[in-house]
Amino acid sequence: MSQDGQLSGPWADSAGSVIVATFPMATGVVFDWHTHDDHQLAWAASGVLTVRTDSADWVLPPTRALWIPAGLKHETLSAGVATMRSLYLRPDRAWAHWAGPVPVSVTPLLAELIDYMGSGSLGTAQRERAEALLCDLLLPVAMTTIDVGIPSDERAAAVAAAVLADPADGRTLAEWGKQVGASGRTLARAFLAGTGMPFGRWRRLARLHAALPQLATGQAVGTVARHVGYETPSAFVAAFRRETGLTVPHDDERDGFRPRSPRSGQDRSRTSSG
Repeated sequence: MSQDGQLSGPWADSAGSVIVATFPMATGVVFDWHTHDDHQLAWAASGVLTVRTDSADWVLPPTRALWIPAGLKHETLSAGVATMRSLYLRPDRAWAHWAGPVPVSVTPLLAELIDYMGSGSLGTAQRERAEALLCDLLLPVAMTTIDVGIPSDERAAAVAAAVLADPADGRTLAEWGKQVGASGRTLARAFLAGTGMPFGRWRRLARLHAALPQLATGQAVGTVARHVGYETPSAFVAAFRRETGLTVPHDDERDGFRPRSPRSGQDRSRTSSG
């Protein structure tokens, strides 16, 4: 097994259809963009992982895993210390063939089963029974999307990049305009044309996008609110409810959200038209 999780040995050497590998990840470790010949189920046994594809960032606490189909380009990273346990499923024997990334619920039973399958001491009959149970336990779950587009105008894009880097920056468009060489009115038009929404709402979505990984690590709502630019937790909660229709999740619920990767205005238009 290579560092990024690519299987280096032939499947013929394995008695089963599933291989389990464990990867301790220090803070800031990134498994750069790569693909697998096998289907993968990426799970954070501890800590929080982010799996990034061309279209989305998937924030995965220990109660969620992500099905990654064979051949899909992705990268995996951890902002803090984490342990990734990956299941690699032989495509010609896999019972699931989801075409795209699919989040699944990791129940205590599924977590124990993954540990059991990774023990390395299972006989053929034991492994077959465990793999059959794994099939029953892979249950897809819905995840709310928070989409943050990037305007195509270069000056507005520079403002967007700065806000994404520091969501707590509360400068107005007029103030940003002095930095990027455009009037506040010009930037307002660029954000509306490039993202389909006014700057105020775009910034609110950017702040919520930044908040999701922090919520997933179990940080207090008040702390997260300050980090992303809200003066009070109640203002943050109100914004969260306004955009998602949900209340800010409790610690055991912070696993049903998927922030979309920021996309250019051109990409956004192509996605919308499809």
